[in-house]
Amino acid sequence: MGEDQLRFSVDQLPQRILVLRGERVMIDSDLAELYGVTTKRFNEQVKRNLERFPIDFMFQVTPEEKAEVVANCDHLVKLKFSPHLPRVFTEHGAIMAASILNSSRAVEMSVFVVRAFVRLRQMLVEHKDLAERLDELEARVARHDNTLSTLVATIRQMATPPLSSSRQIGFVTDSQEKKQ
Repeated sequence: MGEDQLRFSVDQLPQRILVLRGERVMIDSDLAELYGVTTKRFNEQVKRNLERFPIDFMFQVTPEEKAEVVANCDHLVKLKFSPHLPRVFTEHGAIMAASILNSSRAVEMSVFVVRAFVRLRQMLVEHKDLAERLDELEARVARHDNTLSTLVATIRQMATPPLSSSRQIGFVTDSQEKKQ
C-alpha cells in the first residue's frame, strides 16, 4: 500500500480516533492503512506478539460496538459485512503496533499517531472550561424552566373562573330569586 493509496491524510488522523469503552482508540484497518500494510498482515503481526498488547493497549470490539462503529463512521462501511470483530488500539497500542511492524513507514507514521492523540488531549483541555460553562448554563436554564412552569400554572389557576354558585352575593329581591 503506497503513500498515494492512503485513504486519509495525516491531517484527518484525529477524526479516525474513536471513543469506545471510555478510551480513545484507532481501529485495526485504519492503523494498517496508515502503516502501509494490509489489515490481515497487521493482525497477523499482532497475534504473533500478543504479549505486547495488554488490555489497556488493545481490545477486540463486541458485535454491538462493531455495529455502532459502522453506523457512525462512513469509511468503515466494509466492516459491516466482515465476519471478524476488529481490534482497536489505544495510543500506546498504536505505538506498540508500529514497533512490531518494524518498517520505516510504520515508525514514521507512529509519530503522526502520537501527535494526533496529543492534539485531541489538548483540545479536550482547552474546551474543558467551555464544557463547564455549558453545564452551568444548562443547570440555570433548568431552574428557569421550573420557575416558568410554576408561574404558568399559577396564571392558569388565576385565569380559570371560579365555580359559580346558584345564589348571588348581595341584596336580592324576591323577583330576582324567582328568576333563578
